[in-house]
Amino acid sequence: QVQLVESGGGTVQTGGSLRLSCTASEYTGFSVHMAWLRQASGKAREGVASIVGFPGNAIYSDSVKGRFTISRDNAKNTLYLQMNSLKPEDTAIYYCAAGTPTSDYRLRELGYNNWGQGTQVTVTV
Repeated sequence: QVQLVESGGGTVQTGGSLRLSCTASEYTGFSVHMAWLRQASGKAREGVASIVGFPGNAIYSDSVKGRFTISRDNAKNTLYLQMNSLKPEDTAIYYCAAGTPTSDYRLRELGYNNWGQGTQVTVTV
């Protein structure tokens, strides 16, 4: 199974930016959906953004639309999440995931079967 390793998390003030990276151990292919999901303390894991195909069909949750951008560089086997205008409610562990979900499951945990270990993002007031 392809190994996924996230990086780029950290602590930032409200309004700040971070870029998360997820490097895969091998080429995943454009037909594989790649996604970012997050889990805040005491809450269920929720989908943030998903991308598939070339140049990349992306979708976003309403809570991050217009602030976050998902992208992938298959030459580097890397998925990115550019996060701008961060808010305290964005604080969570962010997970990279890969899978072949149906359209209804692109932003749902059940749509993915391969996960990274997660990276913490903390947004302070």
